[in-house]
Amino acid sequence: MGKSHEFKEGVLASFPTSMGYVSIGIACGLVGSSSGVSPLEMGLMSLIVYGGSSQFVMSALIFAYAPLFSIVLTVFLINLRHFLMSLHTTTVFKDNSLLGNIAIGSLLTDESYGVMLLEQAKGHHISPSWMNGNNLTGYLTWFLATVVGSVFGQFIPDPEKFGFDYALVAMFVAIFIGQLMASLSVQRVKTICAVLVTVFIAYLIFIPFLSSSLSVLGATLLSCFVGVIVDES
Repeated sequence: MGKSHEFKEGVLASFPTSMGYVSIGIACGLVGSSSGVSPLEMGLMSLIVYGGSSQFVMSALIFAYAPLFSIVLTVFLINLRHFLMSLHTTTVFKDNSLLGNIAIGSLLTDESYGVMLLEQAKGHHISPSWMNGNNLTGYLTWFLATVVGSVFGQFIPDPEKFGFDYALVAMFVAIFIGQLMASLSVQRVKTICAVLVTVFIAYLIFIPFLSSSLSVLGATLLSCFVGVIVDES
């Protein structure tokens, strides 16, 4: 199977998720527009930051005239999970070059990572070309959707009343259910149990010393690390 064919297979695998990006991206553009973010600024934000939840939060912080340091720190914390996702992804592409893995990690999202795991759980071969097709499809779709949303947002004063933000939650739920069912079908119960137990115990340990939000973040990061270790063992 040639690289061109593998790339196309990655595009096709990403297509359903990318269609979800359309509604979420338009919603993000609408919210950004109502916060005073221009279409050009939203386009640059999508190309450079490229994070759905981060861009929603950035728009709110910009609207609130938050300091630049607060915006940068908030976006960093929100996207901290990408370090662990990228760490696990490199184990899938051990024979790929360093620059190739950096390119994959730079465009990796929760959704493209979830699509990759789902394909792996089904026993399909995942190549760097396939992953590039998966990542680039979502990247370009997100960019175009947010810019379109930002342009139309200039004519919609209150986009939140349409409930566009629910699309983000719905996509995460759909990906999680699909990934969970696929994992169960290939008997990876050990990894799932290890992650769930780690989340529970870590949260109980963190909560007396940290806020609830930081406890959830810490428990999530620790459980991701444990999941990677157990999955590779």
